[in-house]
Amino acid sequence: MDKHDRPCIKICRYDDDSGWCLGCGMTKLEKKAWKHMPAYRPVIRDALPARLGALAGQGYVTGPEAGKKKHKD
Repeated sequence: MDKHDRPCIKICRYDDDSGWCLGCGMTKLEKKAWKHMPAYRPVIRDALPARLGALAGQGYVTGPEAGKKKHKD
């Protein structure tokens, strides 16, 4: 994987309870780890779909659309 495979989509809005980004699903710590700990990238990437699904199930707008909407429905 190279840096272009980074899941971050530059939304960077976080759920207060989980700490997960509404745009990509990563935590702030994972975003830092992505750069400095390449071996951890598959672990991070594998967790993201379930996280985004859980956030969406709670009524959050996720992915690219999260940058357009400020609050839960």
